[in-house]
Amino acid sequence: MQYPAKVLLAWGEAISGNREIRDWLMQNGFPELALTCHALQLDDSARSWLMANQHSHLMALVSGTEGNAQAIQWLDKFGFNYLKDVALGADNNDEAVTRLMKSGQREWAGIALKIRSVKNHIESENNDMHKISRR
Repeated sequence: MQYPAKVLLAWGEAISGNREIRDWLMQNGFPELALTCHALQLDDSARSWLMANQHSHLMALVSGTEGNAQAIQWLDKFGFNYLKDVALGADNNDEAVTRLMKSGQREWAGIALKIRSVKNHIESENNDMHKISRR
């Protein structure tokens, strides 16, 4: 799975909530990245689309960020090493982010940290007894 560095940087911004960039990804040949943003936000239709359109590696990434050990094992088994470390890093594993940085994968490390921020925010919202979750 290879994307130009500029696309990965754009994806990171879309993950962080930039709708214009997410829409640009959707309309310019990267719908899987745009829909992964939705899948990270617990959108079941986006998750189904990823699976139905041969992007199971991205769905495994999403599941791995949610602590699914089987998804991490799947990524490892099928050689998606960077995605495995992105998922682990997004699930608050600092060693995985360090591995990405040491292997020269700064963009992927950045993606991991962007996803971490989103997932930790969702978790915080869900655990706040003073708020009613929209999810």
